[in-house]
Amino acid sequence: MNPAAHRPLLAGRLLAFIGIILVAANLRTAVSSLSPILARVSEEIPLNPLAIGLLGALPPICFAVFGIVTPMLVRRSRLELVLIGSLVAILLGHLLRGSATNVGFLILGSIFAFAGLGVGNVLLPPLVKKYFPDRIGLLTALYVTTISVSTFIPPLIAVPVADASGWRVSLGMWAVFAVLAMIPWIGALARGIHLDRGIPVEEARADVVRNLWKSPLAWALAAVFGLSSLNAYAMFAWLPVMIQEIAGVDEATAGALLSVFAFMGFPAGLLIPLIAARMKNVAVLVYVAVGCFVMGYSGLLLAPAVAPALWVALAGLGPILFPLALVLINLRTRTHQSAIALSGFVQSMGYVLGAMGPLAFGILHDLTGSWSAPLILLIVLALGGIAAGAIVARGKMLEDGA
Repeated sequence: MNPAAHRPLLAGRLLAFIGIILVAANLRTAVSSLSPILARVSEEIPLNPLAIGLLGALPPICFAVFGIVTPMLVRRSRLELVLIGSLVAILLGHLLRGSATNVGFLILGSIFAFAGLGVGNVLLPPLVKKYFPDRIGLLTALYVTTISVSTFIPPLIAVPVADASGWRVSLGMWAVFAVLAMIPWIGALARGIHLDRGIPVEEARADVVRNLWKSPLAWALAAVFGLSSLNAYAMFAWLPVMIQEIAGVDEATAGALLSVFAFMGFPAGLLIPLIAARMKNVAVLVYVAVGCFVMGYSGLLLAPAVAPALWVALAGLGPILFPLALVLINLRTRTHQSAIALSGFVQSMGYVLGAMGPLAFGILHDLTGSWSAPLILLIVLALGGIAAGAIVARGKMLEDGA
């Protein structure tokens, strides 16, 4: 029997627990803090629709690139050292964005921040696998819930902070959280603590890594993850602007509605990993997510001013696919090295799909002069998730050729 099976949750691994939660608290602040105050930023730094679309597409682009790069970095170093490097990039990104004097520096700061976020995205599942193999569902639920908090808080306070202290403070203040997240990992390394003592770490078979590109499971998880990413980043980039036009709400209300969209990931992040770990047919969760996307976007399409908060909340439930994909990365692998490989593949491929969301949404709006075509596109793409759900429902492990 694995001796880790009956370990108390924090026994010998308190710093890892705190570190994982604090890293998760950083992983969406840079994504959701900009769009509610774009009008303020545009007063000093002119932003055309192409620049806005690019800023909206940068998170999934960076996440895709660093989903590929991160496993290579880990093979040459330690998980913890690579993680600290990612936090330094996040810190620099926030500071550059807050001090930007032109669109080039705003984009450069965003690239730094999103690169750091991309590395952190990939490292969290294997960190959970490494330090908490006996608590995968619980730790995944806790860190995904924390990511949800880091998503819905920034748009909720972005406008009030910009009103009180200016948009630069509203963008740059999140650097503090990157500094806080470094402390437990630097402390653990400085004290020479091996938090995984007593937990066997196995190597993934080389053929598993090579065969990811031919794995139906890997591609299905990438599709599930990508569907969540595409919808989330399209909304993070365009929801405040769109909802002001179609529902007639003001800037602060639009920011609050974006926060509602992000907040729906809070209960999902808390419950979905625990539910998925106990379900025999996880495809049901995929079908529920697809239904929420369809209902939410249909409401915004047909009756946006009637109940905008309800439509946004329904659409916000669609990204339950995000925590589902993350927990399945661990549930469908046997080793933390396999989890690293699958996590990198799923997130890189998924974010490639996700990067298309903000750009396609903006381009369709520019071409048609309406928000109807972009919303119809999201509905059609959501329906495509049904096929991926049937594949991820199979209980086979990656190492078994799934």
